[in-house]
Amino acid sequence: MIYFDNAATSFPKPPQVVEAISHFLTEIGASPGRSAHRLSIEAGRIVYDAREALAELFRLDDPLRVVFSANATQSLNLALRGLLRPGDHVITSSMEHNSVMRPLRALERQGVRLTVVPCSSAGMLDPVDVERGIGADTRLVVLNHASNVTGTLLPVRAVGRLVREHGLFFLVDAAQTAGCYPLDMEADHIDLLAFTGHKGLLGPTGTGGLCLGSRLRVDELEPLMRGGTGSRSEMEEQPDFVPDKYESGTPNTLGLAGLEAGVRFVLEKGVSHMRGHEMELTELLLGGLTSMDGVTVYGPLDLKQRTAVVSFNIRGMEPSEVALRLDEEYDIMCRPGLHCAPAAHKTIGTFPQGTVRFASGFYNSAREVEQALAAVRAIALGR
Repeated sequence: MIYFDNAATSFPKPPQVVEAISHFLTEIGASPGRSAHRLSIEAGRIVYDAREALAELFRLDDPLRVVFSANATQSLNLALRGLLRPGDHVITSSMEHNSVMRPLRALERQGVRLTVVPCSSAGMLDPVDVERGIGADTRLVVLNHASNVTGTLLPVRAVGRLVREHGLFFLVDAAQTAGCYPLDMEADHIDLLAFTGHKGLLGPTGTGGLCLGSRLRVDELEPLMRGGTGSRSEMEEQPDFVPDKYESGTPNTLGLAGLEAGVRFVLEKGVSHMRGHEMELTELLLGGLTSMDGVTVYGPLDLKQRTAVVSFNIRGMEPSEVALRLDEEYDIMCRPGLHCAPAAHKTIGTFPQGTVRFASGFYNSAREVEQALAAVRAIALGR
């Protein structure tokens, strides 16, 4: 089996991730911050260790400003709904995932003004176009770091610099780049960084978070929900400090144990090293696909401008048909369709049919890429 669906969820996971989850379930099992016994204290240590690992990865000074959630989607909702008010203006791009677009469309109906900056047919964004959209009522710019459709990297550092110059907040959706591309919240001028644990960080599903930069005051961001935190239990008001203000209810501690192990694996291997491996595979994949008659590849061909996500179509065939044949006849796992990003597909001209998406990862090999190319070639030739 060849697994090329790492943009959805990475697989397989490092053995350390499985071991960490198993260790928590068999040896600890308690709720963090809810009791004073040693197992609860150990569970609390696991949660804090995960914060420290993520703060190290994203160059965030204070681990307590790593707020955990179920996934990047929940983190983005916290950031957008917690920060924006009726009368505010927000700017985004035409390459965004529905985890950004759907909350923004809902907020638009509630009085938030929205500007969607168009990108090129390859998914590229010009920072100048973002700056042109800034007005007196602009509060936030939100961008994905890389498209989950084309793999196109958006100019986060350049946009972050101009957003900082205008005194605005900058929210980055790093679902496709956390663990796959170097991120530095201060150098990239990022105020809020949404991430998920189950993709490039190699952790389990049901994990993610929102990192809060030092410029953002806690009183500027409202929580998405309120409830028990294990702290200030004498109060019926939500705590006003991080991370407790944003983390109500018993956390997914076994998931965070696995996430911490995944992040430590990434830190040990090195993000640049892991990206280098993925780009070697992407270069092979792009070279093979672009040489085939009847195959159209989307997104930039320059490796410096993309991640390992590659979308393509075969002339005269629906993406779902291609993906089904790859699965049933060649044992290749990929994802067809719109990838929860209709705006991106409209931008690159593949709406409503979508594309076939290959997304290699750290555990894939050059041999697997060659086998996948042979399969696509055979399907394109009608064999």
